[in-house]
Amino acid sequence: MASTTEERPNIVFILSDDQGPWALGCAGNGDIRTPHLDALAAAGTRLENFFCASPVCSPARASLMTGQIPSRHGVHDYLTGVEVGAEAPDYLAGQAIFTDALADGGYRLGLSGKWHLGANDAARRGFVHWYGLEGGGSPYRRATMYRNGEREEVSEYLTDAITEDAHAFLDREGNRQEPFFLAVNYTAPHKPWKGQHPREFEDLYADCEFASCPQEEPHPWQPTVNGVAIGGEPDVRAALVGYFAAVSAMDAAVGGIMDHLDRLGIRENTLVIFSSDNGFNCGHHGVWGKGNGTFPQNMYDSSVKVPAIFHWPGRIAPGSVRTELLSAYDVAATILELAGMDPAPFETGPGVSFASLLAPAGDAPAAGSSARAEDAVVVYDEYGPVRMIRTREWKYVHRYPHGPHELYDLAADPGERMNLMEFAHDVGSRLPLVRLRSQLAGWFARYGVPGFDGAALPVAGAGQHRPLRPQGAGPADPLGAFTGPNWDGV
Repeated sequence: MASTTEERPNIVFILSDDQGPWALGCAGNGDIRTPHLDALAAAGTRLENFFCASPVCSPARASLMTGQIPSRHGVHDYLTGVEVGAEAPDYLAGQAIFTDALADGGYRLGLSGKWHLGANDAARRGFVHWYGLEGGGSPYRRATMYRNGEREEVSEYLTDAITEDAHAFLDREGNRQEPFFLAVNYTAPHKPWKGQHPREFEDLYADCEFASCPQEEPHPWQPTVNGVAIGGEPDVRAALVGYFAAVSAMDAAVGGIMDHLDRLGIRENTLVIFSSDNGFNCGHHGVWGKGNGTFPQNMYDSSVKVPAIFHWPGRIAPGSVRTELLSAYDVAATILELAGMDPAPFETGPGVSFASLLAPAGDAPAAGSSARAEDAVVVYDEYGPVRMIRTREWKYVHRYPHGPHELYDLAADPGERMNLMEFAHDVGSRLPLVRLRSQLAGWFARYGVPGFDGAALPVAGAGQHRPLRPQGAGPADPLGAFTGPNWDGV
């Protein structure tokens, strides 16, 4: 059967799409129904302050896979254009991803769901099963999937189709000696919302007041067409019902996967991770969307924080909530260390393993555990030319080249309501501003790669059509590799 040794756990990595950090019952949301994820958190460790590397899909997912930042892997916006077939580029070609290391370590790999890193129909190295979504989004009832390279039109509810495929993988792999890694990448709760989800889950919210999603005045940076905001929702209540129903339907699917691990007798040695690619605002701060729900792109915590739960009986502390500031660029190294493998190849950028933070009380940290356990007090985000530094007490957002910039005292203003840049002349604000600016510039200078760095790119949240020019390939023109009518048509 699949792995039953402590050193080589099976791994199920469940990733949602556009799920705000607030959209879980165990995170304090009294509106939403997520009993299975709440139970997973109660039996495992939940990360209260876990951040994506960029508040939009593809760069966030690329950072999860590589342990690098967008200015190092070169994916700076959601990917569009040619996404399947012989002409579709693989945006991570030539770059190491953590599943490569798992494959080299004897793992059998499977994908059920969304990939959205280019060439979405093509299985990556080591994957014995590939069931990938054609693009980055889809209706829930009419999805196009690629099963091991073959196109399939799916008419059933997409969350269920992805889950059924995951169950089939578990049935096949649960009887083998080799450990497995399964990525279950849902599109939930990404739009569309209205009328897209099973009635049983929509009915859960028929009388919901949605106090967790206050509808504020439209953000002044919302993109508009003919004066009408394009980030809002014409039927807000239907959108909220659909968003919450999508989460609850996915929660039920996660419960079914956990039950399946029990039936196979492998739950005790299966590492289960649940997270999301990026956060989301459902009216929070007057935004519907994430980072590209505004222009210039916002870096509110509701956009850049994501839910994160780690579960492995006996090896990860149960009922624990960690408050350290951790990032998606730390995940690749963490998974490898938890799998008993060397995380060092994925600690060449800013990412380092936080596996020792997850150990039960009294357990000694594993040999070679990184300094992240001691130094997890600062995280960084970027979205093209927009960059953020976030400490426990402060957040500074710098927008190249002109601004507007933002500075928040999170101890006094956790809701990010008062931009202190208006008072930057004041000594109390100026001193942290100087320090934060210096840290931010130094960190990206250290970890960014010329030619892949996003500081000079005119990213406006309208999609990336082509990979950046590789280093050494022709003239140093990082903008010339982009095409398209919006930000990539420089």
